[in-house]
Amino acid sequence: MFRHEEYDAVIIGGGFYGCSVALALAPRLSRILIVEREPGLLMRASYANQARVHNGYHYPRSLLTAMRSAVNYPQFTSEFQDCLDRTFLHVYAIARGGSKVTAYQFQKFCQQVGIPLHKPPATVAKLFNPALIEEVFAAEECAFDAAKLRTRMKAKLQELNIEVACRREVDRISRTPAESLRVFLEDGSELKTSYAFNCTYSQINQLLDRSALPKLPLKHEVAELALVKMPPALENIGVTVMDGPFFSTIPFPSLGLHTLSHVRYTPHEAWSDAGDSRPSPAVLDRSSKAIFMIKDAQRFLPALRDVTYVKSLFETKTVLLRNEVDDGRPILCSRNYGGKGLYVILGAKIDNIYDIVRTLGSDEFSPRSTECLLHIT
Repeated sequence: MFRHEEYDAVIIGGGFYGCSVALALAPRLSRILIVEREPGLLMRASYANQARVHNGYHYPRSLLTAMRSAVNYPQFTSEFQDCLDRTFLHVYAIARGGSKVTAYQFQKFCQQVGIPLHKPPATVAKLFNPALIEEVFAAEECAFDAAKLRTRMKAKLQELNIEVACRREVDRISRTPAESLRVFLEDGSELKTSYAFNCTYSQINQLLDRSALPKLPLKHEVAELALVKMPPALENIGVTVMDGPFFSTIPFPSLGLHTLSHVRYTPHEAWSDAGDSRPSPAVLDRSSKAIFMIKDAQRFLPALRDVTYVKSLFETKTVLLRNEVDDGRPILCSRNYGGKGLYVILGAKIDNIYDIVRTLGSDEFSPRSTECLLHIT
């Protein structure tokens, strides 16, 4: 049972963004509920990802995204320092062929954003194949421990008396004649609320569709993250080879392994919500492509021949269709979507949460016309 029949705000989706929205609202709203369909918080996309805390290096073709990452990086690493792994060296290597930026362009880009590049130790630079790698740089980035982050967020929610209901799924949202919102759950129960926040990431459009509201222009892909045990030479190193159809491998602290992702092999099935039919879960490809990731990556980093594949994580990755042509990863915040009080929030990068927190902090929750705000992060 729920504590109340009516809430000030109901947040649908208990990932990192949903929990952070609840915490941002707590100073002004007293009765806040998070509804999460999984057994616990931060169990889906907030967990099954690279765990990279971005400092901007990853986005040489989206200057605004890089700059927002660089701005938010110090705040995230300060607030969540007990949830981070900062013990490894992270290097960015620029491929000689097929890269969309040269080493010179990458250096100029980092200077423009204001993020530091260093010369890596000679022993690290020698790990790369000089015939395929133009130059190697040491960067200042780290990784987050998803298990520690989950514990931290649960404690903050409890401290602020924010109610959490797991294993509960919202079916649809509608308006009452009195202009409040009604949230209907699949088990037949319903709630009234002044504000509802759709923070369901890959499920955003499914909830909107069930609520008879227009869908957003989103693209989804089933993404595979291979989890691997590194050979001794690479145990304390994170590597990103860029910029194009290359790969990245960085520590995954919650399991003591590394993730391995590849631009060509990480995506499996893909579809958009702009007319494409969503593949049936029964036919989605879950066969691992890790062997192809490893074989291709070891051309650039020969020490990967001794990597040990452990298992793969599969998760649906969702982005705005407009960002298919670049590397931009904006946070979408759509206020009063279909009427007063319903917010739709989509964020693809965990470390840029502060852009939406600042937006909600300046919002007086007063009637507005429907508008879509893109905070480029």
